[in-house]
Amino acid sequence: MDSSRKVSFEILSKTSSFEDADGSSLFYHSNLDLTRNQNDLQSDVSFRNPKSRKRKKHRKKKPTTPLNDCAVIPEDPVNDHNDAVVSSEVVFENISDLNCRSYVSGGSVTSVCTVTSDNVYNKGELRQRNVNGSEEAESRVEESSTTTVEKQPQQRMSEVNGSVVTKLETAESLDWKQLMAEDSNYTYSVEKSPLKYFLEAMYNGNSLQSTTTFGDEKERERVYDTIFRLPWRCELLIDVGFFVCFDSFLSLLTIMPTRILISLWRLLSVRQFSRPSAAALCDFACFVVLACGVTLLQQTDISLIYHMIRGQGTIKLYVVYNVLEIFDKMCQSFGGDVLQTLFNSAEGLANCSEENMRFWIWRYISDQALTTAASIFHSFVLLAQAITLSTCIVAHNNALLALLVSNNFAEIKSNVFKRFSKANIHGLVYSDSVERFHISAFLLFVLAQNILEAEGPWFQSFLYNAFLVFMCEILIDTIKHSFLAKFNDIKPIEYSEFLEDLCKQTLNMPTENGKKNLTFVPLAPACVVIRVLTPVFSAHLPCNPVPLRLFWIVILSAITYIMLTSLKVMIGMGLQKHATWYVKRCEMRRHHLHYD
Repeated sequence: MDSSRKVSFEILSKTSSFEDADGSSLFYHSNLDLTRNQNDLQSDVSFRNPKSRKRKKHRKKKPTTPLNDCAVIPEDPVNDHNDAVVSSEVVFENISDLNCRSYVSGGSVTSVCTVTSDNVYNKGELRQRNVNGSEEAESRVEESSTTTVEKQPQQRMSEVNGSVVTKLETAESLDWKQLMAEDSNYTYSVEKSPLKYFLEAMYNGNSLQSTTTFGDEKERERVYDTIFRLPWRCELLIDVGFFVCFDSFLSLLTIMPTRILISLWRLLSVRQFSRPSAAALCDFACFVVLACGVTLLQQTDISLIYHMIRGQGTIKLYVVYNVLEIFDKMCQSFGGDVLQTLFNSAEGLANCSEENMRFWIWRYISDQALTTAASIFHSFVLLAQAITLSTCIVAHNNALLALLVSNNFAEIKSNVFKRFSKANIHGLVYSDSVERFHISAFLLFVLAQNILEAEGPWFQSFLYNAFLVFMCEILIDTIKHSFLAKFNDIKPIEYSEFLEDLCKQTLNMPTENGKKNLTFVPLAPACVVIRVLTPVFSAHLPCNPVPLRLFWIVILSAITYIMLTSLKVMIGMGLQKHATWYVKRCEMRRHHLHYD
C-alpha cells in the first residue's frame, strides 16, 4: 500500500537571500510543506512503491564548484508506477558548506546534511527521514541554538543589520621594562646620577623647551602688530572720530542758529507762510530741544549736587561714576535712534499731501516730545558725571587717581577677554571717540568751576589733572584695542579700513552695506556746556545800567559766535582735506601703488 510522503525543509539560521536571473529566490522550500492546506497536500504528494523505499540510496559527491555556482540537494524522489513526483530542492550558495551523511536503521533511511558557512551566525542541521509503514514522510530541521561561536583570529561575523564585524586579535601585554631596555630615549631619569641629569638639561637645547615652543614669522608679526603698528592706527582713528564729533558739536552751535535766523528773516520779509523744508523742520526741532534742556539745567543747583557727591567715600564715587557712565552710553544709543525718528517725521511732514497733513503733524509733535525728554535726561546724566569728576579732581586724597585706575582697568577687564567680531570692534572704536569728547566736555566744566570758585594758583594743578586724565584714557584705549586685536585676530590694516569708512562718512560718500557709521548726538553735551559757560560770561558783565549790560551781552555773544564759527570752518575744512587725501591713499594702496 502506497503511502504519501511529505518532505519539509526549514533553515532556521538567518542567511541573506539571493535572487537568480529570473528574479526568483535561489532558496526553495519543499513543495510538500506542512504549513500548506489540505488541497495543496493532495496535489503535491506523490505515491511511491514501499519496496523502493527500502533500497539504500548512495549519493555521489559532486565536484567542488566555484563560489558563484550553487549546490543542489535533491530530495531523493522515487518514481514508481510512472507516478509523477514533484521534486523539491534546497539550493546553497557553496557546496563546500554542506556535510551530508546517510544512515540505515530498521528499514528507515535518514539523510543528515549539516550546513557550515561563515556567513551564518548559528549553525543549521538539515535532516530527511523516511519512515516505514503507512505513516507520512516527515522532514525536520533541527537548529543548534547555541549562541557561542568558536573564537578564531580574524573571524568575520554577520550582524542583524548586515554589517560585518572583524574581531581584533588580543594585543600582547606591554612589558615596561622591556620597552625601557629597547628604547634608550625613555630611560628613567632616576637611574641617572644627579650630575648627569643636570649636564644633560644644561646642554640639551633651550632651557624653556618644556613649556615654550619656537615661533615663526607669523608670531613675530603678531608681536610687532600689538606693540607698534596697531596702537598708532587706533589712536589716529579715535582722534579723527573725536574731531568729527567736535565738528558736529560746533555745527549745532553755529550752523543751526544761522539757518533758523535766515528762515525767520525770509518769513518776515515775504510775509507769506509756506510749508517749510525738511531741513528747516529738523533745525527747528534741534533748537527746541536745546532751548528746553538749557532752561531746565539753569534751574539746577550745581553746588548742592557737588556737596552731595563730595560727602561720599572714594569707593562710592567710583560706583557713582560707573553707573553714570553706563547710563551715558545707553542714552547716547537711544538718543541717536530717537533723533533719526524725528528727522524721518520731519521729512514726511515736509513732503506729505494735504489729506495726510494732520497725521504727520501729530507724529512730528510726538517725536519732538520724546526727543526732548530723552535729551534732557541725558543732559542731567552728563552733568552729574561732570560734577563727580570735578569732585575727584578737587579732592586732596588721590580720589582722582583711584577713580581713573579702577574705572579704566574695569573697562579693560570687561572688554579684552571677550570674543568680538570685526563689526563690534568697529563700533567700540566709535564709542571710544564719543567718550573722549565727553571727557573733554567734563574738563571744560571743571575749568569753568575753577574760574568761578577757585582761590589761589589753580591753573597749573588743573593742567596737570587734565593731562593725567587724558593720558590715562589714551593709555587704556591703546592697551584695550591692542589686546582685543591680538585675541580676535584683527590685523592693523582693519583699523585703516575703519578710518577709510569714517573719512567716507565725512565726505558724505556711500559706504558698503553693513558698515557702521559714527553716531553722535551733540544736544546733551551742548546743553551742559552752555549751562556751564553762562555763569562765566555773566560774572564779567556789568550789573548796571541795563542797556549797558544788554550791549555787552550782544558783544560777547557776537565774539563767541565768530570764534566758534572760525573754529568750525578750520576743523571742517581740515577734516574734508584729510578725508579726501586718505581715501585717495587707500585707493592707491588697493592698486599696489602705495604700501601702508
